[in-house]
Amino acid sequence: KSNLPRGGPHLANPPTVIVMVGLPARGKTYISRKLTRYLNWIGIPTKVFNVGEYRREAVKHYSAYDFFKSDNEDAVKIRQQCALAALRDVKSYLTEEEGQVAVFDATNTTRERRDMILEFGAENGFEIFFIESVCDDPNVIACNILEVKVSCPDYQDCNKTDAMDDFKKRIECYRMSYQPLDPDQYDKNLSFIKVIDVGRRFLVNRIQDHIQSRIVYYLMNIHVQPRSIYLCRHGESQHNMQGRLGGDSGLSTRGRKFAGALAEFVEEQNLKDLKVWTSQMRRSIQTAEALNVPYEQWKALNEIDAGLCEEMTYEDVRERFPEEFALRDQDKYYYRYPSGESYQDLVQRVEPVIMELERKENVLVICHQAVMRCLLAYFLDKSADEMPYLKCPLHTILKLTPVAYGCKVESISLNVDAVNTHRDRPEVSTNIYNTHKHFFTISGSNLFISTCLFLKTVNHLYAFTESINSLKEDLWVFICFHRTAFPFLAIFP
Repeated sequence: KSNLPRGGPHLANPPTVIVMVGLPARGKTYISRKLTRYLNWIGIPTKVFNVGEYRREAVKHYSAYDFFKSDNEDAVKIRQQCALAALRDVKSYLTEEEGQVAVFDATNTTRERRDMILEFGAENGFEIFFIESVCDDPNVIACNILEVKVSCPDYQDCNKTDAMDDFKKRIECYRMSYQPLDPDQYDKNLSFIKVIDVGRRFLVNRIQDHIQSRIVYYLMNIHVQPRSIYLCRHGESQHNMQGRLGGDSGLSTRGRKFAGALAEFVEEQNLKDLKVWTSQMRRSIQTAEALNVPYEQWKALNEIDAGLCEEMTYEDVRERFPEEFALRDQDKYYYRYPSGESYQDLVQRVEPVIMELERKENVLVICHQAVMRCLLAYFLDKSADEMPYLKCPLHTILKLTPVAYGCKVESISLNVDAVNTHRDRPEVSTNIYNTHKHFFTISGSNLFISTCLFLKTVNHLYAFTESINSLKEDLWVFICFHRTAFPFLAIFP
């Protein structure tokens, strides 16, 4: 009888389990975390399940490499139990926690283990997609061991030389039973990508759906070469000084001073083959012009479109569009300006910029506050809720340096004064019933008119329904939904 978690729903668009494959020190965890960061950023809820962490929880003290020998029966049982525990958590995440993609991060080097995972997917209605990382370059492997593995919890009380020696022996334990994915015979019907020699070559087999194609597209654009990415906003603009949204004004006097200081900074850095990107807005172009270097304009880097609110101050918006002002405060990421954009729209717009940044080495991006927040959220793994409130002050450069499992950020002020355009997260009541506007009686029946300030979840809508059903009198219900909540009307009885 199978010990696998089972009994998942049969969905038209089923969740996906990404299964990593490969010997230790081949960058599987690097790929797992980076891919998870990307998928979450584009709005696909994703989580990594690292079997090594389950093993360290089960075996508090790591002794030596022989724990990973295939003839160590007790250790094999422990490792199998850890894999099953991780799969149970995968199932829970995808069926109970609204996850859409789970990354099963382990070696998964044998056909027996992969067949078990395929059975798990079939029993629970999950799509399975394999990512195999293959690398035989001894320099890359040694660098990975030195940079990541010797500092992991297994070797916290061990010197680097001994840790390196033990880990290499651990690799050999896995190599003895390693069965790579076979695209010609045994695995020809599976969906997978082989990443060969850190992206030098790829082998793609049977891509089945949109998520798998997005994964392949992403993996074929990333690299591990050392580089720095510099993000900054344009110099202070005339509209910044007036507190106005958007528009296409030029630089203020202090903005031009910042442009000159930025030129000096770039020259001092002496960066090899530095690429400079700007938006197509005047203030961004004027800032780049001061550098006296070639630059590339991206329409995708233009500031968020405020639609009917362009060139207004926040006070103007509050006075002329009080409901829109309240809606934006309630959920800034999903809120879309009338005839304009939301942060969610902006993420989709700047995704090609992220792909190009992943392909390049040293880049300076001169952009705008909302755009910079989107880019920063990707590199720093910030949630959609955090993104619209990230601090990106004028006349400050953020230097991003990708490291093993994340990104190091350094804030560099060029000491040129500027207005503060940051607006802190407002305190907004989350009580759903505060959104009800009017209540009055017509012809003996109760007519309840409500304006719903973008109810964020179906649970909120059910709560609203229950509040109506609890009333004993006959009721006519007219609900004026914000346009983003309208599709949920169907749930009401």
